[in-house]
Amino acid sequence: MTENCKTASEVTVAKAKGRPMLTWVGKKPLTRLPAYPAQAIERFDVMPEQALPLQTADWGGWPDGLPIGGLLYHGENKDVLAHLLANGFRGEVNLIYIDPPFDSGADYVRKVNLRNAKGIARIEGEDYSLGEQIQYGDIWANDTYLQFMFERLLLLKELLAQNGSIYLHCDQRRSHQLKLVADEVFGAENFRNEISWKRTSSHNDTTDRFSKVKDTILFYVKSDKAVFNTTYQPYSQEYIDSEWNELPSGRYYKCENMLDPQAKMKLHDFHGTKARWRTSPENMEELWNAPETEVPNSHGRIKLGKNGMPTKRCRIVFMDELPGVQLSDVWDDISYIAGRAKEAENYPTQKPKKLLERIIHSSSNPGDLVLDCFVGSGTTAAVAQSMGRRWIGCDINKGAIQTTSKRLQELMKAQYAELDGDRQGRIVDEEARVPSACQLNFTTYRVNDYDLQIQHNEAVELACESVGVTRTRTDAFFDGVQGDRLVKIVPFNHPVTPLDLEALRAELRIRPTEERDVMIVSLGIQQDALAWVEQYNQNRPVNRLHVVELRTDRKYGGIFKHEPMSADVSLERDGDKIVVEILDVISPTIMQRLNLGQGLFSVQISDWRSVVDCVMIDLQYQSPIFNITVSDVPEGKDDLVQGRYELLAPAPGSAVAVKIIDMLGEELLLTFQA
Repeated sequence: MTENCKTASEVTVAKAKGRPMLTWVGKKPLTRLPAYPAQAIERFDVMPEQALPLQTADWGGWPDGLPIGGLLYHGENKDVLAHLLANGFRGEVNLIYIDPPFDSGADYVRKVNLRNAKGIARIEGEDYSLGEQIQYGDIWANDTYLQFMFERLLLLKELLAQNGSIYLHCDQRRSHQLKLVADEVFGAENFRNEISWKRTSSHNDTTDRFSKVKDTILFYVKSDKAVFNTTYQPYSQEYIDSEWNELPSGRYYKCENMLDPQAKMKLHDFHGTKARWRTSPENMEELWNAPETEVPNSHGRIKLGKNGMPTKRCRIVFMDELPGVQLSDVWDDISYIAGRAKEAENYPTQKPKKLLERIIHSSSNPGDLVLDCFVGSGTTAAVAQSMGRRWIGCDINKGAIQTTSKRLQELMKAQYAELDGDRQGRIVDEEARVPSACQLNFTTYRVNDYDLQIQHNEAVELACESVGVTRTRTDAFFDGVQGDRLVKIVPFNHPVTPLDLEALRAELRIRPTEERDVMIVSLGIQQDALAWVEQYNQNRPVNRLHVVELRTDRKYGGIFKHEPMSADVSLERDGDKIVVEILDVISPTIMQRLNLGQGLFSVQISDWRSVVDCVMIDLQYQSPIFNITVSDVPEGKDDLVQGRYELLAPAPGSAVAVKIIDMLGEELLLTFQA
């Protein structure tokens, strides 16, 4: 694979053969699809050039043309999965965890706090940008959602190794349907568990039903060769009190029944007690001759009755010699992430690390490859990295990629700091037995990202994609639907006028059975047209009008007009060093959102660093790949970037690039000559 190839290949996908099958409108198999190339856009490697590569995983089968290390993809995951299939990952992924949108009708918006700012400094992050609703907005129609998941599960099955497993996270709205879809794709015989995760406590927020406290995780395998590591939990105190006896030393013991429940063993006399014992005479003798214990009235590991002979419940077992109780399919010991939790990334669907630790431990081994194609805040990739697994993550949301990248940079730097003295790539944590890291680097790619030429027709398509409109080519008047609303796109060469609205009303009059509301998408609207809409909507139960003005609408606006972030940055050479200093950063988008809905400006930003999330520097920049040689990611939410960086100077004439990312995820790249 070449990093900047412009042509797409094609991959084939096997048919789903499982039964039963769920049917929906528009269901169609996914047999072949284009595989677009990927462009490397950013690299991070914490290992210095003189350090030896990590030797903790078998990279022998790694595809040619891809750097050894973590892979993070920015793109629509259907395109990314096809790209992986075309580039050597078919049948290579050992574990897949996905937490797709639940089709809940929720509008997930990232909440952002400015760093160390005075006043009300909480703002909303990106609502949805180009195409993101299609994958992340949770606003799809029923059949579209099922087709969306069907296609991705088919692709994921192709990537899964024969010993692989997949965990599909969902909730009560879709779990029953997704289970049927997964049965069809993976085969009902490969279903293992429907795990109930009790994510929160019951709330007094319902009067017509029981409080909802759980999510569902569907667990499937590729075949009966799948890896599974049994997990045990401590015994409950209630069980200990009812079944076990405590000795003066504090050890707990109990006596097990040693009779054959099916009465198939021969009768034999064991030190005076004649019975059909459940094990051989030789094994019974081993228990009799075992070292003495502190259990009263016993011989070896055999409990004696009042007559001095073995009882029928005679085998002595100690609690501290047993692994515990096997984990069930009800997980009620892992809480959701509260807003102030240490691991919180302010990402709306973030899952706790303990949840992913359990899944990754159960269905993979150190060195295995873990994939999450809805990576979100990056928990799967971060936990896989911590647990000595290789990983691939992708997301269509740019904020998700930035959050994940930043999180992995911090983690890898911490892991590198714990490398032992011989630099052989072994992480030292003997007490916790943390597996060695498989990689201390990763590369970020972009898949199928081509420049859009904004002519009129393309602008309409862009608007439809941004707003989430499904085009209907068969309707002579309306341009499509968004959810349960009709959509009318007013030509972008003029603002909405009362004449446009009268034409809309006339069309609705000839459709007396049409009861849906109407979304009007425009590039500008006259004041008299706004008054017309307000009067029209008064006391109107059906066909209400909703205007989306693409320049100013809070949720959908800004796709045609955007004032970019700017910064004042200096670079000076001082002998064998250079000094990069950031003097000021201005983020118009943040300033605009801080002012939304506020009569007076309530946030005072006295330090430009309050709006900056992180700073990265590439001392040998060669476009288009940004190699992160300096990564300034503040540890705490109230900590600030340094802003001044004294570094070893690169060769004269080298290009030095400075990347600044603000708290909303907007990036600014500045280049200098060293």
